[in-house]
Amino acid sequence: MSSTTIPAGKRAATRDTILDQAYAMARCDGLEGLSIGTLAAGVGMSKSGVFAHFGSREELQRAVLELGAQRFMKDVLLPALKEPRGLPRLRAIVANWFAWARRHQSGCVLLSAASEYDGRDGALHDAVVAQQAGWRGELQKAIAQAVGEGHLRADTDAAQLAFEIYALLLGLHHDGGLFGYGEAERRTTAAFERLWRSWQP
Repeated sequence: MSSTTIPAGKRAATRDTILDQAYAMARCDGLEGLSIGTLAAGVGMSKSGVFAHFGSREELQRAVLELGAQRFMKDVLLPALKEPRGLPRLRAIVANWFAWARRHQSGCVLLSAASEYDGRDGALHDAVVAQQAGWRGELQKAIAQAVGEGHLRADTDAAQLAFEIYALLLGLHHDGGLFGYGEAERRTTAAFERLWRSWQP
């Protein structure tokens, strides 16, 4: 049976299964560690069967990267949008990001991709940069809303504060993996409390 005769729903479900397995592998080994042979064995398919859903290894890597971004936004940003605009929403974003870091102590596809492709050229590098820039933009939007609500100073530099939030969460991911999440969470929480105070009216 050719790929054109496989029911669309079944084909989509198979693709999702492959992506889930690839995502789990990438959490441990990074996107560059993805092996078509190991992935095919993990889902009980042939290499050609995997390639039927992803025309190349790079296409598979980009799909895994996009899946990671979708899951991150679903877990971190979307629940926070239920909170009131301003500092409550910004704090919720950070709290959700803490929870994400706790669940991804064994590896985060997005952070490992940033390390893997920061010094490279090509489509994957560009995709990582676009994703991270988009996330910085979401943080800056939430910060601007907090300024508008009077929760942060009128002269708040949204880009600078977004950078500081991002940097502290990178520290949490880093220290959580090396020294244990509990201690890293305690220190990062204390740092965030100082950060909020430094930008409040």
